[in-house]
Amino acid sequence: MSRRPVAVAASLLTVLTLGAVSACSGNSSAAGGGSGSTPTVKLMAGGLDKQIYLPYQLAQQLGFYKKYGVNVELSTEQDGGVGAEEAMASGQVDMAGAWYNHTIEFQAKGKAVEDVVQLSGAPGEREMCTKKSGVTSGADLKGKTVGVTDLGSGTDTLTQFLAAKKGVKTSQYHRIGVGAGSTAIAALQNGKVDCVMTTQPTVAAIQKKGVGTSAIDLATTNGATAAMGGAYPAAGVIARTDWVNSHKDATQKVVDALVATMHWINTHSAADIANKLPASFVSNQLVTKADYISALTEDKGQFLPDGLMPAGGPKTSLATEQLVGNVKGSVDLGKTFTNDFAIQANKTEGFKTTTTPAGPNG
Repeated sequence: MSRRPVAVAASLLTVLTLGAVSACSGNSSAAGGGSGSTPTVKLMAGGLDKQIYLPYQLAQQLGFYKKYGVNVELSTEQDGGVGAEEAMASGQVDMAGAWYNHTIEFQAKGKAVEDVVQLSGAPGEREMCTKKSGVTSGADLKGKTVGVTDLGSGTDTLTQFLAAKKGVKTSQYHRIGVGAGSTAIAALQNGKVDCVMTTQPTVAAIQKKGVGTSAIDLATTNGATAAMGGAYPAAGVIARTDWVNSHKDATQKVVDALVATMHWINTHSAADIANKLPASFVSNQLVTKADYISALTEDKGQFLPDGLMPAGGPKTSLATEQLVGNVKGSVDLGKTFTNDFAIQANKTEGFKTTTTPAGPNG
């Protein structure tokens, strides 16, 4: 989990930079703004053009950050660069659009980081395999070479979990980093790997080229529950707990905007969503706009409608981290997330919530 899937293609980075103000130019002005001023929050996402992370940019396109009184400066991870969660932890940015599991890993390292709004209940990933691989479950990974975004990433953790759950040890298969987009596709085409864990729109491109099919579905809440034993909270907004405590108003405004975005996603079609996103996100060298819409229609079920951390999700995430050996000590799950901001956001707008919220024990 790069837990942070890399950007689809380097050529999109210029567009992203023009479309969203650079986010790494110093400390946030949220703390220094006077009464009545609009706070500025710097948020780096693990790939703004990826479907699993689309709510961050969509909120900007819909004008929701402005509507709820916050200036959000978006930036995106670059392949080979610092991860969004690390940029947040080091203070380069205020918030990270990243996977929830990072909060567990940070706590295990003695760092207090929390999830303030949860956008998805599934990783949004699929294990894409060649037909001749014969892979249909984690048990079949034995003896195979499997591509992940990069070693130590979220896709790496998920791959290890799927194998370990079926009793396959890491020594019984080979994992290599293949990135995403064109590099992941090439790895399958050239026979470098039997499978690759990836997300949309790379999944759609692989299917269209006929070089692989979806062997294991982690792209929807139902798929993740079947494969992992429960909802797996992935994309969300994480921030240092000390920053959140000293910027509660700014945090609430960001969550207000994203909760409104999740309700908008829930009540609109994939085509509506695609029409609001930057053209380079939905039509590029990998996919056509029609491909993008088809893929989003298929995997739209990963998105939670109300921004709440789902009951059981933190426990599933912790179990995954423990099984693959990323976390060995005790973890206080109640300190890794909060539903307070999302609950307030839904209450303020009168939105009906449908997600059963996680309690303090996850």
